[in-house]
Amino acid sequence: MAGRSDSDSRKLLRRLRETLAAPGGGQDRLDDITTHIADSMGTEVCSVYLFRDTDTLELCATEGLKSQSVHKTRLRLGEGLVGRVAKSGRSINTANAPAEPGFRYMPETGEEVFPSFLGVPIQRVGEKLGVLVVQSRVAEPFTEDDIYGLEVVAMVLAEMAELGAFLDQGSDAPQMQHRFAQIFRGASGQEGAAEGRVWLHEPRVVITNPVGDDPQKERARLNDAVAMLRSNVDAMLAASDAAGKEYTEVMEAYRLFAHSRSWLRRMEEDIDLGLSAEAAVEKEQSLARSRLESAADPYLRDRLHDLDDLSNRLLRILTGQGKDTGAEMPENPILVARNIGPAELLDYGRKLKGVVLEEGSVGSHATVVARSLAIPLVIHAARITSEALNGDPILVDGDMGTVHLRPEETIAAAFRDKVAMQAEAQKRYAGLRDLPAASLCGETVQLYMNAGLMADLPSLQNSGAEGVGLFRTELQFLTRTHVPRRRELAQLYSHVLDSALGRPVMFRTLDIGSDKVLPYMKPQDEPNPAMGWRAIRVGLDKTGVLKMQLQALIRAAVGRPLYVMFPFVAEMSEFEDAYRILMESVAREQRLGHGMPTDLRVGAMIETPSMAYAPKRFFEMCDFISIGGNDLKQFFFAADRENERVRRRYDTLSAPYLTFLELILARCAEAEVPVSFCGEDAGRPIEAVTFAALGFRRLSMRPASIGPVKHLIRRVNLQALRAQIDDARDRGISNLRPVITDWLARQ
Repeated sequence: MAGRSDSDSRKLLRRLRETLAAPGGGQDRLDDITTHIADSMGTEVCSVYLFRDTDTLELCATEGLKSQSVHKTRLRLGEGLVGRVAKSGRSINTANAPAEPGFRYMPETGEEVFPSFLGVPIQRVGEKLGVLVVQSRVAEPFTEDDIYGLEVVAMVLAEMAELGAFLDQGSDAPQMQHRFAQIFRGASGQEGAAEGRVWLHEPRVVITNPVGDDPQKERARLNDAVAMLRSNVDAMLAASDAAGKEYTEVMEAYRLFAHSRSWLRRMEEDIDLGLSAEAAVEKEQSLARSRLESAADPYLRDRLHDLDDLSNRLLRILTGQGKDTGAEMPENPILVARNIGPAELLDYGRKLKGVVLEEGSVGSHATVVARSLAIPLVIHAARITSEALNGDPILVDGDMGTVHLRPEETIAAAFRDKVAMQAEAQKRYAGLRDLPAASLCGETVQLYMNAGLMADLPSLQNSGAEGVGLFRTELQFLTRTHVPRRRELAQLYSHVLDSALGRPVMFRTLDIGSDKVLPYMKPQDEPNPAMGWRAIRVGLDKTGVLKMQLQALIRAAVGRPLYVMFPFVAEMSEFEDAYRILMESVAREQRLGHGMPTDLRVGAMIETPSMAYAPKRFFEMCDFISIGGNDLKQFFFAADRENERVRRRYDTLSAPYLTFLELILARCAEAEVPVSFCGEDAGRPIEAVTFAALGFRRLSMRPASIGPVKHLIRRVNLQALRAQIDDARDRGISNLRPVITDWLARQ
């Protein structure tokens, strides 16, 4: 569109809109579109490539190339110039296409006589839909105006694809979204299975008017909406003063985006070329995401979320499509979202049957909340928010980390059989609630539950747990926009102890950092946060928060025993410092004349290999020790548990890891200090009986795991299993899982 007026650009976009409204099939529309674009730009070739599946692009329409290549020419993502545009999300402009790196010659198209090539991505807010290409016989690059104009056209095509304009029923047509069965393979955040209907946390904004007829009117609409957005952000900033300096600094950065003149100017230029205000916002959002997602700087990547949120807010102002769309939550809702905070997830509560996230992590606070609510969770389900619509049938397999959207009936029937079998097993486990976890050889294992919310505590009675082996105190900090007050925490901890009905509750002090960042705490942008400033390291650097929490615990436990556990201790001096602060807090409460706990037990979590070799005095100082298996395993194997490529390569039932656990057991036995194993592995029956065979007599797990673990322990001779483990290690077997599972199967 070089050298052409804005009115010519708008004429083309109007023709595209008319094509959208015209009767006929999707192929007819695509053919008309390529003809219109080639004619308007004065090029010999215009082609549209769309994704046939997530990795394959297909030539779906062309003006200028050989017609027999349509629906026959295909490229893998990243293959050829078209594949490079699709993979990178960036335009390629060249006067000599065959000389470009990665060029792929496709003789069936007849494109060899068109050396000039311009390809732009067809994408919608990070969702890759295809590539729009123009080519010319004249060997010269296209102009900046050409590139910009074609990006505007690609934006309109993306909206047309979203509205189903290119959907055909023929078997040769690519399957468009929102219509067909889809499988998403993510990762398990919480085990379990659920069937229900999609409920989108943030419903998609549907743009029905991508083309604007009156640029002045669209500019006015955009400016009014931006003014309202800025006002809302300024109000949020004013309210953030009470949340502390660090949160205010985050909001200030957010405000800079909202008041960016360059952002507004680019959107106004898009409107001048013929886009509506909504389409202009979404075009800039899509281009920014494609650039920032590949940015090496973690700060720039984090800003992507700010820009996304601002753009979504602006779109909702323009369209009136707020979160409250008037749609009613379906029965058996399955929440689908890119990500979600713990407070927002708690607002939904137990009405949810499951959760599916595009992002998330196995240790995030949203995952912890899902476990507390005992609902299946799948994370890393890429692109599901782009594909799912409110009310779509959906199956969530938290055990396998798999999601079936709009499943076929055969899949749904098999899934229901699995759910029925699990329900039947739970009925059997309920009958064991009041029985001890006693093995056939007479050994008894105490089974404790992990908790972090008041909603967890009814499970203490229902599951048959003998106490709370881990109470995560950080959730009360994560679900607030400001630091909780000491009085609030004391009331909460007192309520927890009341609900425990005399059973022991091990309170772990604040474990923040890594993947648990407080909303009012400035992110540290650490390259490896799991090994960074977190847990007890934060508490010892910010002693005011640690002291406040310890004082709240002491006041809550008046007249009752109190168990306090310090997390992520990596050397003895850290435990000594934390222990000293606790004792100072006790002395302070006594001086103030406050009541005291009847007993005070102080423990530590062993989550770093270094503490297995700590001085004997460390073990003698502890009244109890809990092995934090989730962190300990990732550090032992040097395998980040958030990295799916490595975390599953290393097995809990490997001989070196079990031998290392035995070393910790021996150190604890030498100091006569009780030790428990706490973490995901403690709740897996095969791992649990293995730990019991090694000598663990206390395991702490999520409430739903207590029944299955108790069921297996009661059917196993732990001494015989230990003999099998020792024999396998003597024979030099590295991974003991096959040995253990085969032996259990024979029993």
